[in-house]
Amino acid sequence: MTVSATLRHARISAQKARLVVDQIRGKSVETALDTLTFSTKKAAVMIKKVLESAIANADHNFGLDVDALAIDKVFVNEAPSFKRFSARAKGRGNRIVKRNCHITIEVA
Repeated sequence: MTVSATLRHARISAQKARLVVDQIRGKSVETALDTLTFSTKKAAVMIKKVLESAIANADHNFGLDVDALAIDKVFVNEAPSFKRFSARAKGRGNRIVKRNCHITIEVA
């Protein structure tokens, strides 16, 4: 049985989040939590919270054994971006795109 947790509109680009997600894909939950705890990336904090939420969902909603859980699927999709403008010379403006992502983790 697979149980999932999703963080929508996370304020980090999908490219940066995928670097961290690739490190924990297919590992046991305990190993993944250790990896995320000692990672220096900003995305590691967000992904750790989503993983802990998925573990809590599996335990509370379905009564699964937490020690036997492993990460089944992990993926990061792009979310709608914030569009901003920065002032430039001669009355012009440059567009700044602040990217967001959706983080989904499934444990089994």
